[in-house]
Amino acid sequence: MRQLILIIFLLVLAKIPLSAQFTVNGILDSSVSVSAGDEFSLGIEEFANIRFQSRLRDNKAVVYGAVNFIAAAGDYALAMAAMNPAGIVEGENYVAAIELERLYFRLNFETASFDGGLMRLPFGYGQVWGSSDFLNPRNPLKPDARPRGILGAALSLYPKDDIKLIGFTAAPRDPFLNDGRGVLVGLSFENHWSKASFQSLYSFEIPNESAGSKNGLHRAGLSVKADVEVGLVLDALYTYNYEADTKWDGLSLSIGADYSFFGGKLIVLAEYLYNGESSSTSFDLEKNLLGMPDRHYLFNSFTWIINDFTNINFGLISCLDNVSFTPLVTFSHELFQGATLTLMAQSIPLNREVFDSGEFSILCAARLRLRF
Repeated sequence: MRQLILIIFLLVLAKIPLSAQFTVNGILDSSVSVSAGDEFSLGIEEFANIRFQSRLRDNKAVVYGAVNFIAAAGDYALAMAAMNPAGIVEGENYVAAIELERLYFRLNFETASFDGGLMRLPFGYGQVWGSSDFLNPRNPLKPDARPRGILGAALSLYPKDDIKLIGFTAAPRDPFLNDGRGVLVGLSFENHWSKASFQSLYSFEIPNESAGSKNGLHRAGLSVKADVEVGLVLDALYTYNYEADTKWDGLSLSIGADYSFFGGKLIVLAEYLYNGESSSTSFDLEKNLLGMPDRHYLFNSFTWIINDFTNINFGLISCLDNVSFTPLVTFSHELFQGATLTLMAQSIPLNREVFDSGEFSILCAARLRLRF
């Protein structure tokens, strides 16, 4: 697989004319992080995301792909080794990895399209928590990160310009299952108006005893957004497991609003989450927020647009159950077209125990992003 990815990348660099409509773009991130508190640590990372597409036969078919190239040391290297210890290569003072991020095709018809391969199947209109987006979970601490893809297929029908029907399927979460257990199938319906949008969703995961679902998992949800002076959004997904006798603990529900002040200079966003113990967001909150998931969360964000090239954002993730919170500050400046410098600082989750012990820890990072 690594050799195949490398060959694809070399073809991209050489710009071999495989098609008259072959295009390439991507980003290169150079990042440095410093963590200070009880212990001092340092991290360095070079990350490239190369995206390419080829359009065939007057756009009747399109091939999409994306590859990640990563070289890291320190904290970033430790994180890579923890996530995928078998997929990294050690250099003299770094570890490196190549990751296939997207690889899929799309067939276009007059009132339909068909997608298949390694891709993203996004659901819901939530901006922070992504309750409905259960196939491509988000990290609230990294809102600009590209969600991972899934191996699957989707048939989209467009009976009218503002209506979309989707039938989709995805491979089991355990990629080594080959007997049909864990395969997921589902349906989605979308309707758009001038000031509002609505989406409903249902999926069924074929019984998989190793995952604790002898009768399969049912997921049903809806998402609504409206732009009426204030931007409003509701995103909910209920997961039902017969064996676990799921009740309210299967619900993930987020409600949010955003509004701009001073002619769009200040953008304020708030989004609340109810997080059931066996809901679509439970595991990801435990993983991303470094603690056991609780029920009630609140995200607040204040973005001040200094000028067309510079902005600063103050964010706060709060857990209302144990009165803990994680502050985030991000400063972004466009040096020139295609080059953006971002400075970020965030603390560990703060609560009464941390204040009593005085064991504070803060993470600071700088990133230069080049777009090409």
